[in-house]
Amino acid sequence: MRTSGERLRPGCERAAPTISEPVRSPPGGAQGAGGHAASRGTGPLTRGPAARRIRSMLLLTRSPTAWHRLSHLKPPVLPGTLGGRALHVRSWFLSRQGPAETGTQGQPQGPGLRTRLLITALFGAGLGGAWLALRADKERLQQQKRIEALRQAAVGQGDFHLLDHKGQARCKADFRGQWVLMYFGFTHCPDICPDELEKLVQVVRQLEAEPGLPPVQPVFITVDPERDDVEAMARYVQDFHPRLLGLTGSTEQIAQATQSYRVYYSAGPKDEDQDYIVDHSITIYLLNPDGLFTDYYGRSRSAEQISDSVRRHMATFRSVLS
Repeated sequence: MRTSGERLRPGCERAAPTISEPVRSPPGGAQGAGGHAASRGTGPLTRGPAARRIRSMLLLTRSPTAWHRLSHLKPPVLPGTLGGRALHVRSWFLSRQGPAETGTQGQPQGPGLRTRLLITALFGAGLGGAWLALRADKERLQQQKRIEALRQAAVGQGDFHLLDHKGQARCKADFRGQWVLMYFGFTHCPDICPDELEKLVQVVRQLEAEPGLPPVQPVFITVDPERDDVEAMARYVQDFHPRLLGLTGSTEQIAQATQSYRVYYSAGPKDEDQDYIVDHSITIYLLNPDGLFTDYYGRSRSAEQISDSVRRHMATFRSVLS
């Protein structure tokens, strides 16, 4: 019987195999397709160091950790093979990545912590700015609707003719070009009127302390013309602010002024001393430099809230008369 790689000479003498060294089978006697090719091949791939490298690769593929071992081979170990080129490309690609792009296992990572924090901060600032802009637009729209509704109600559209606490005749046109805070009350009021006038004066002082803002004229109009004459008004207003202007007049003139601003008032019954209380609405009115009614503030509004409102009206004011 002839074996692979042997030739018979004349005389039936056996010749030595042509392979320079014996080919050993894989451990356990297993013969794969590659093993048969290596054992019976007769080309350059079956001789020398190349054959040994190929046999080593084939043996590695038979074990469970074959590919794990191949992945750790350096490119020079498998020259001229497809696996060698793949490992070389992978090593070159990882060498091109910086420390921020690869982790401890060589896996790509995202941007650094500082970059993520910066992106988050910028995104949050953008959302906050958009929310503030929408809120400001909403407030301006509500304010315009409020002013339009009050103008349609014809509040403060009429004129008045009264006397100030110095005896000089005054009408609404005298205050054109000025911002005016106006309150209706009476000098014999026990607590509400003094509190509201003190709040009005506090608003005026807060606005006076801010440079660049136009002055605000405080005005106090009585709803008790029977007792609040010019002298009584002069004594009363001097206790609040040097620029507080007290206005009074006849019963008919006061009725005209209160009707123009929708002010309710009613004198109560007199006691033994002929003293009485006047029930009236508690409201501070704001007039713009055109002399038009702009806003009003009830008793629940604080001085700071009124000051903020007046500032906003000043910032958005556009004269319709000039």
